[in-house]
Amino acid sequence: MVRAIVGVVAGYVVWSVLWVGAGMVLFTEAAAKMGRGEMYADVGPLAVAIGLSVVCSLVAGFTCAKIVPGKPGLGAAAALSASLLATGILVQSGVWNLEPLWYHLTFLALLVPMTLVGARLGK
Repeated sequence: MVRAIVGVVAGYVVWSVLWVGAGMVLFTEAAAKMGRGEMYADVGPLAVAIGLSVVCSLVAGFTCAKIVPGKPGLGAAAALSASLLATGILVQSGVWNLEPLWYHLTFLALLVPMTLVGARLGK
C-alpha cells in the first residue's frame, strides 16, 4: 500500500515537474497572452503542448510502474491517471475561454490512456 502511494505521488510529481519546467521554456508567449486574459489559439504551440503532455504522461506512468511492481502497479497507475485527469479538468476549466475547445478536449482525452501506456511500458 505504501509503495502504491509513493508510486502515485512520484508519478504525479514527475508529470508536474516536466510540464512546468518545459512550459517555462516553451510557452512564455502563451502564458503572457493568457495572463492578460487574451485568447491564445496558435495551433503550432498548442500542438507542441499536446505532445509535451503525452510525453509527461508516458514518463509519469512509467515512473509509477517502476516503483509499484506487478499487478498492484496497474491499480496505482489508474489512481495516478485519475489524479492527473482531475487536476487537468480543474486547470483547464480555469482557462476554458482562453484556448480553443479542441485543445482542451485533446489534452484531457489523452491524459489517462497515455499514463496507462507509460505504466505498461514500465512493466
